[in-house]
Amino acid sequence: MQATLTHVSGSSSAEPEGGIELSIVMPCLNEARTVGRCVDLALESLQHMGIHGEVVVADNGSTDGSQEIAVRHGARVIAVQRRGYGSALQAGIAAAHGKYVVMGDADDSYDFGRLEPFVEKLRSGHDLVMGNRFQGGIQPGAMPWLHRYIGNPVLSGILNLFFHSPIRDAHCGLRAFRKDAYDRLGLTTTGMEFASEMVVKACLQRQKIAEVPTILRPDGRDRPPHLRSFRDGWRHLRFMLLHCPLWLYLIPALFLLGGGAALMAWLTPGPRVLGGVILDVHTMLFGALAVLLGYQVLWYWACARFFGNASGMLPAQTWSERFTEYFSLERGLVIGLILLACGFALNIWLATQWYGSYLGLPEVPTSLRLALWGLTSMVLGAQTIFSSFLLSMLRLADRQE
Repeated sequence: MQATLTHVSGSSSAEPEGGIELSIVMPCLNEARTVGRCVDLALESLQHMGIHGEVVVADNGSTDGSQEIAVRHGARVIAVQRRGYGSALQAGIAAAHGKYVVMGDADDSYDFGRLEPFVEKLRSGHDLVMGNRFQGGIQPGAMPWLHRYIGNPVLSGILNLFFHSPIRDAHCGLRAFRKDAYDRLGLTTTGMEFASEMVVKACLQRQKIAEVPTILRPDGRDRPPHLRSFRDGWRHLRFMLLHCPLWLYLIPALFLLGGGAALMAWLTPGPRVLGGVILDVHTMLFGALAVLLGYQVLWYWACARFFGNASGMLPAQTWSERFTEYFSLERGLVIGLILLACGFALNIWLATQWYGSYLGLPEVPTSLRLALWGLTSMVLGAQTIFSSFLLSMLRLADRQE
């Protein structure tokens, strides 16, 4: 849902839309101490580069007069009613007239006077240009140690692992992009995770991404920052997981399935000694549990992948599309019934063996091992049948839509 926009006139509001090459967009919430300096630096940078541009301040409900200060210094101010870092940026970018857009916080932590490297990369054909604070330099007191040595490296590493991103500073707030490339991303998040959404979707769409060094200074606020380390860190991580079924579902499922089946097969002939510890049927129970859990998570992956393809949330993948095209409810039912029949037959055979011994006491460890295989096969069959119906419902809903 797009944030509501209200225009507040500024000195640059009369500039023609078609002639603006660069728009500099700043989200703002009670930044009276710094917004004027940021606007001044941005306008000086435009003049220095000889670029016809504008400065847009997306105000998110400031009560300290930030709007008037921004207008007085030459910015065009957009009032954004819906709260949130992402909401402010969505509104500001939507109102920007430039072919290119630079976004950065209005707290004086980023140097708007050095935008040439960003513009050069955009002009050379890149879609997204990220600032890298670790290459450009982080001044003392500019970034908490938790963010610098744990939060940012860990989240950037996960982003690179999940989405094959070339970015080493995924949460730098100073970045630039082509307006048309941004429009193709279809960004929707309203909070701090907006920064991750931009990078994730740019990677999924295989846009051309680059990094340039930038300096991070201590911000000029006289109040605590809006960022909340653990809350916003989790929101970034949650967004990445939701857009990567491979790592959220498929890899854990294959690990559980493979490990559990191998453990069951290893213990089926009888007890094993490992490091002086005897492993028997009780350990085999954990293997069966891993198989059942892994198989269920595998079906979660299939449903998530199909939904992602159908909704456009995830890019197309040839092998996953082939799977969903090959799969049908009838095939799923056949596989599920076969698994059910195998498990049921094994347990019936065990029952006949017990009956043949004149209802005597069976050899518990041996019978339990075989019974575990029968039980596991029956549960897998039931999971296959019901999951097949669920996936078929998703396909039917997609066709109707």
